[in-house]
Amino acid sequence: MVPDHLLRIHLNAYNIGSTSLPPTLPCPYCPRYFHRKAGRLRHIQAKHPAERSEPHLPAPPPAAHSSLSPIPPSPQPSFHGPSPVPSDFIPPLPPSHDGFNAEPNIDIDIPHPQSDQDYILPEGGEEVNENFSAAADDPDTRNQHAPANAPHITRTYHPKLDGRVCDEGGDDIPPDTPPPPRNSDKGPNDWTPYDNRLQFEVADFFFRQNQMSAGDINFLLSLWGASLAIHNDKPPFSKATHVYDAIDSTPLGDIMWESFGLQYNGILPERNVPSWMQAEYDIWFRDPRILVHNLLSNPDFKSDFDYAPFQERTSDGVHRFQDFMSGNWAWNQADIIAENPETHGSVLCPIILGSDKTTVSVATGHNEYWPVYLSIGNIHNNIRRAHRNGLVLLGFFAIPKSTNEFRNDAAFRKFRRQLLHSSLAKMLESLKAGMTIPEIVRFPDGHFRKVIYGLGPYIADYPEQALLACIVQGWCPRCTAPANDLDSGHYVRRSQAHTELVVEEFELGMLWDEYGLVGDIVPFTSSFPRADINELLSPDLLHQLIKGAFKDHLVTWVNDYIKAEYPASEAQKILDDIDRRIALAPSFAGLRRFPEGRNFKQWTGDDSKALMKVYIAVIEGHVPDEIVQTMRAFLEFCYIARRDRHDTHTIAALDDALQRFHNHREIFRTSGIRLDGFNLPRQHSLIHYCKLIRAFGAPNGLCSSITESKHIKAVKEPWRRSSRFQALIDFAECGMLQKTDRNTPRVVPNTHTNANGNNLEEEDDDGEDVGGPTVEAFVDLAKRICKYCMTRHLISMRRFYPEDIAAEIEQADLLDLIQRFIQNQQHPGNWHVSDANITVPVPTFYGKIAVYRSAVATFHAPSDISGVGGMRRERIRAVESWRKGPGRYDTIFVNADSSMEGMRGLEVARVRLFFSFSHDGVEYPCALVHWFSRVGDLPDERTGMWLVEPDILDDGEPFASIIHLDTIVRASHLLPVFGQGHVSRTLAFTDTLDTFTRFYVNKYIDHHAFEIAT
Repeated sequence: MVPDHLLRIHLNAYNIGSTSLPPTLPCPYCPRYFHRKAGRLRHIQAKHPAERSEPHLPAPPPAAHSSLSPIPPSPQPSFHGPSPVPSDFIPPLPPSHDGFNAEPNIDIDIPHPQSDQDYILPEGGEEVNENFSAAADDPDTRNQHAPANAPHITRTYHPKLDGRVCDEGGDDIPPDTPPPPRNSDKGPNDWTPYDNRLQFEVADFFFRQNQMSAGDINFLLSLWGASLAIHNDKPPFSKATHVYDAIDSTPLGDIMWESFGLQYNGILPERNVPSWMQAEYDIWFRDPRILVHNLLSNPDFKSDFDYAPFQERTSDGVHRFQDFMSGNWAWNQADIIAENPETHGSVLCPIILGSDKTTVSVATGHNEYWPVYLSIGNIHNNIRRAHRNGLVLLGFFAIPKSTNEFRNDAAFRKFRRQLLHSSLAKMLESLKAGMTIPEIVRFPDGHFRKVIYGLGPYIADYPEQALLACIVQGWCPRCTAPANDLDSGHYVRRSQAHTELVVEEFELGMLWDEYGLVGDIVPFTSSFPRADINELLSPDLLHQLIKGAFKDHLVTWVNDYIKAEYPASEAQKILDDIDRRIALAPSFAGLRRFPEGRNFKQWTGDDSKALMKVYIAVIEGHVPDEIVQTMRAFLEFCYIARRDRHDTHTIAALDDALQRFHNHREIFRTSGIRLDGFNLPRQHSLIHYCKLIRAFGAPNGLCSSITESKHIKAVKEPWRRSSRFQALIDFAECGMLQKTDRNTPRVVPNTHTNANGNNLEEEDDDGEDVGGPTVEAFVDLAKRICKYCMTRHLISMRRFYPEDIAAEIEQADLLDLIQRFIQNQQHPGNWHVSDANITVPVPTFYGKIAVYRSAVATFHAPSDISGVGGMRRERIRAVESWRKGPGRYDTIFVNADSSMEGMRGLEVARVRLFFSFSHDGVEYPCALVHWFSRVGDLPDERTGMWLVEPDILDDGEPFASIIHLDTIVRASHLLPVFGQGHVSRTLAFTDTLDTFTRFYVNKYIDHHAFEIAT
């Protein structure tokens, strides 16, 4: 019998908030009640091990779907049963808050939406019914791995620009005609211009992997040559110049750099002529037409390429938006192009551009570069985000410099703006003819097709958007909302036609003050057909949401609020406590640590992203609930916007989160922090996201984080090796690395590696994106068995008997737990044999177990940084000493019962030991876990996160059991409920999970967790 005081504590734990419901599931053996089957099952196993096997008592719920009786291993090693968390899960629409209806006031997905007159859904087109699984991007892969309940999808392709195959002369051919051979199809053993594979691998190692200087290459080759001389042999290269000659002659990488000069052509002053007026500015670039041809013909994109605009709907009429060609903008452009019958059957190729200034060195005077990148809208978002050469370097803008005297001169500012637009117009000149007359180009599948180019979205942060849209800083580049009243709702969409009209009617001063226009600049889009810069500016998750609205605005306002509400000394104590709370966040794969809190001067995008993951929990208790709810609404907007796929429901949820954010942020106005309101262009941009998703598809395929991450390989590393603008060969772009992977065994041993080739066996590596196709989720033990030091016996061993390690891990009943685990595995879903008078005996185990320091979870998380198949890998650790310090025992999501409510039937546990053993010829990979139970039936309404607390037995010990590795979904992250008190200064993050008694299940730790823990 459970003691009365413990029973009262257990029941009262659910009485937090008015939304909690009493437990309704009774234990068949005692008066205790439970909310969930899994909790009742664990209680029965712990408290009633004898009663549960009596044949006359009713059996507990079937264990086949519980966390204590896992799915048996699948015969295929790469797939361990059905994916516990379908990746097409859409978070439920948030409940109504503060008078806002959960349903938006407008219908987002009707044929002629009043809220989106710019983008009309298609009225015709060829319908193709396809069963797609939301877990993959490639149609073939989707069909192969589609779950049984995958929605039935209908794709309607554009009827005119449908991408018909043709021959090299442009004549239509039957669609089933085999593609003609490529000039490069010379077999797997062709390493031209290298003599053999060894020579290629050495060049790749020198130039790409190690980025070795010429002097080091010469030194290494001389040593190599000396070692081979006694064998009358020589190394693959004689010296560094030999290596460079081979690299320079590599095919497909020899797009020549070109340049042109631009100079001020206005009236010069009679005296004291500024230097910027006399300077000639060199702009370097590569022919965009050749770059586009290379992208279009890249066979690596074959399975991730769209040949025609399409509209995708589920069987219940839900409109879905994912990759760029699924958006309404591509369809409408195709309608315009199709007015010319000569373009029928062509492929629309949207040209995506992006630019972002970067610093390559702090040790030189001229340390800024302004690269501009190019991609195409036909390749899928996962290719562009995974950096598989789906984004290429187009060129560099010139950066005019001036003395302080002329830096703010109106003529100089005008010149800088016009220089940008004139440079872009000149760079893109070779594409202009192909925007009206189709060209014949080879495509990834090997076939020739006609192609029509068109300027597509432009990726840029707000300052560059203002330059591109020719507007005054502080105004919106997409609409005419005035800078001093951005959120009034009284505005119309900016357009090139509207701009040209008002420029003709009003003076420059009126344009500047009343319309926010810089009227004397000619935008680069005016040189190209069907191009409107105001329409083409894409949403920017990184600078608008993460760096802008979160870091620059909300975090600053929270600090200002605390300083305004409390005396200076008390405010500083609170801010210091928030810093300590941030530092106490438990370890998690990829989570950046802040040992001293957030008090550092140089913020990066990664810093802002890391702070977003933990910030809402660390300020709770120190600020009013209204501020916490403001943060919750904003974070939910960010995480929904980041989704890999959107539809009518997610757009409605996005709109709901935005309304709640606008409502709750008023506390900063009423408290005096923002007396002037919220006229902030980056926050204002949030109102355009729903429309832009319908136009361009998922925003994560058009984010400036893509161009920023490209800086390293395209700009910074080449600059370190050369002072010239010199094109550098990317071997993967040439297809050579793919040849190595696909056709012959690698020279290096096969280990856990991510898409970047990083070895996941390294102890300090917590995981990364995973290359390859989409597969179902699975978890593997680490490759190496660890030596476990037995301090009491002063011995070290790799395999041992359970009773020998039980005391060391403080789990005295380890052997009994193993034996009961075997019982559940041998009789899944049945507590009794068919004969009700015969009980199932508990098997006896006499073998040894092998202990592992970690396990690797691989799962589909396309909204996070992932490989081209949307796969991500993370390491889950259970180790007695982490980085020469205290132990690290991670928490996990366990697949309990998909029919259960709340967190999609997931349970939370903490891993204490990873191990494996054999019994009756069957190998069992397992984990010893300590369980947590949810507090309440709904997430906390302030933070939006579920609450859990450790399961503790009567003797004060944690409730433990052994689970099969196949029931583990992935790692979870728990944040303490800090409350209003200040945390101890002596606590370390390694103590967090052992010190606090209640935790939030952190759904903000990454986008995949947000989807499964909402």
